[in-house]
Amino acid sequence: MPTAILTGQPVPGSSIEADLRSLGFEVRIASGTADAESLLARVPAADRVALVDARFVGHPHALRLGLTDPRFPLAAVPGAVTAQAAGRQELTRALARERSAGGTVLLDSLPDRVAAALTADGTAPHRPELGTLVAEVPADPQARHEARGAVAAVDDEAVRLKSAVKARDGFFTTFFISPYSRYLARWCARRGLTPNQVTTASLLTALIAAGCAATGTRGGFVAAGVLLIASFVLDCTDGQLARYSLQYSTLGAWLDATFDRAKEYAYYAGLALGAARGGDDVWALALAAMVLQTGRHVVDFSFNEANHDATANTSPTAALSDRLDSVGWTVWLRRMIVLPIGERWAMIAVLTALTTPRVTFYALLVGCALAAAYTTAGRVLRSLTRRAHRTDRAAQALADLADNGPLAGAVARITPRRLGAPPLIAAAGTAVLAASLFSGVTWAPVAGALVYAITAGQALARPLKGALDWLVPPLFRVAEYGTVLVLAAHAEVNGALPAAFGLVAAVAYHHYDTVYRIRGNAGAPPAWLVRAAGGQEGRVLLVAVLAALLTGEAFALALTALAVALALLVVAESVRFWVASHRAGAPAVHDEGEPA
Repeated sequence: MPTAILTGQPVPGSSIEADLRSLGFEVRIASGTADAESLLARVPAADRVALVDARFVGHPHALRLGLTDPRFPLAAVPGAVTAQAAGRQELTRALARERSAGGTVLLDSLPDRVAAALTADGTAPHRPELGTLVAEVPADPQARHEARGAVAAVDDEAVRLKSAVKARDGFFTTFFISPYSRYLARWCARRGLTPNQVTTASLLTALIAAGCAATGTRGGFVAAGVLLIASFVLDCTDGQLARYSLQYSTLGAWLDATFDRAKEYAYYAGLALGAARGGDDVWALALAAMVLQTGRHVVDFSFNEANHDATANTSPTAALSDRLDSVGWTVWLRRMIVLPIGERWAMIAVLTALTTPRVTFYALLVGCALAAAYTTAGRVLRSLTRRAHRTDRAAQALADLADNGPLAGAVARITPRRLGAPPLIAAAGTAVLAASLFSGVTWAPVAGALVYAITAGQALARPLKGALDWLVPPLFRVAEYGTVLVLAAHAEVNGALPAAFGLVAAVAYHHYDTVYRIRGNAGAPPAWLVRAAGGQEGRVLLVAVLAALLTGEAFALALTALAVALALLVVAESVRFWVASHRAGAPAVHDEGEPA
């Protein structure tokens, strides 16, 4: 149980003790710095502890933001400072120094002085933005009266509800979902529901929607569209609940991000199954939509990782973007152009209810293609006009996202270091592979895959620190997923494309999991997993060989077996890792992910 140590006796009329208890703290009162140090030593090392000035006046939500956010080992607001287990040693050291300086008498503003000492030691506590919320330590009765008036003038709950919504979100979510989903988040909080429970409810709702779409009936399609929107409302609610109640966790961030992808791609499969019941085979379109959407995401991930901690991180293109953001209507237009998840799911839901799966996929492919062209072109321009130095961390993140296996690794070890720009090498290998896939010659894809594997190794023969080196992982994703799509389509046998859909879904899960580990500062998946999965170039070569050796149903069966084997391998390791990290007390994160 978290403990709050009040430095002094609360003044008459103060609600500080009640506010702290409402936040789950056990309250203890210290009469001096030595007493505070003694009380601190009695709190179990694994528990959160806070020092709070007894004269504190402010909103309960200001205390909540400052004292209960699990993402930060040290945090502070005026009049209060807190530490989790990871920051306990620094807090103890700072308090001991204050006791040595002040003797046994409790001096004024001890929490603020401890927070200042932490900053001076180079371990500055996180200070949340309070906005209109009040957090003060009045020095006299008049100041206390004014502070209480300021507290009464601001609606704490209204601020809390507003802050539950993302500061930057899509048009559809901002105007059609968040106005009521925030109240649903509050309803969930008051009934003790957790964000992970709401996330799971969103997944189940989307899976039921996919099942309705798979019926192939008009009623099923209408129900699917309605349920998809309901799933998205819950998807927004889980994040708003996390922000409303500050229930952040490593496991929750992973579940939220992973389930988003599972929901969308399961719905694609449901649409394809429903279309098949009506005699229309759209599995190729469903797979193409998944390939395109995953390619868009890896462009986002790679660009952001390449520039995560780059120095001199400015460009004329970025400056122009900032100027456009100052004009109201352009902000919403640009957010809609990129077709974020809210707009995308709304479009899919409406088209599912009113048209056919084929029309839905055509619209989705066109919309995602335009969005991908817009975002990629903008990022290329930013990269070309930016004079930034990429760090070793960024280069390693891009190498991890590339997902090269043993074959490409061997090539990289024997390759001369200066063969050309990595994106050009990767693009050349991808072009050769694409030409071989459409050549019509049975064994040509195998030769193309060998050339591709060699260029994949050459592209990573040196650190990816160039201006456009972030393009390498997206090129690899499109090459691998595209190979599976084309070869399955060329098989022209029932079951090949659904099997290919399952294979790409399994591999995409592995790639998304890599992203989420990097974002959570957990590192890339273990090397043994990458080797066991063959690496992206190994899988390309394997599928090409299977397509050349096997025909018809045998190829479809081989793709199915490969999909099942990979899914069991990567999902089992992923679940083991994230659950173990959560149980081990990994630092909580809250990844806002794709704009809703």
